[in-house]
Amino acid sequence: MSRPKKWRRVCCLPESNLFGPLKAVIDQEDLVLMLVDEYETIRLIDLQGFTQEECAEQMHIARTTVQRIYNDARKKLAESLVNGKVLRIEGGDYELCEGLEKACGCGGCYKHRYREFSEADNKEN
Repeated sequence: MSRPKKWRRVCCLPESNLFGPLKAVIDQEDLVLMLVDEYETIRLIDLQGFTQEECAEQMHIARTTVQRIYNDARKKLAESLVNGKVLRIEGGDYELCEGLEKACGCGGCYKHRYREFSEADNKEN
C-alpha cells in the first residue's frame, strides 16, 4: 500500500492562472499544467529568495520533496516558454495557509487576508 500524500501548505493562489502566447488556441496538446504546489515553490524560491530548506519549512514538507517539486515546475515553465505552450496553474495536494501563524514566512498571509476583510467591510459601508 502506498503512503498517502502530505498536504503542502500554500500561502496564496496565483492572481492569474493562465499564461501563454497572446494568440494561443488552448488545446490539450499545447497546454502545460502546473500544480499549485509547484507554483508555490517558484514563488518562494525564485521570487521571495527562500532557500530550499526555508521553502520546505514554509510548506511543511521535506527539502527533498521541495527539490523534486521545484525541478518539475522549472521544466514546465521552460516547456511553456520555449515551445510557446499555454501554462495553466491548478490542482494538486495543497492547503491554503490560514495566515495565523507567527512564524509565517510568506511576508503577509495575515496582512493579505486582513486587507481583503477590511476592503469588504469598507464596501458595505
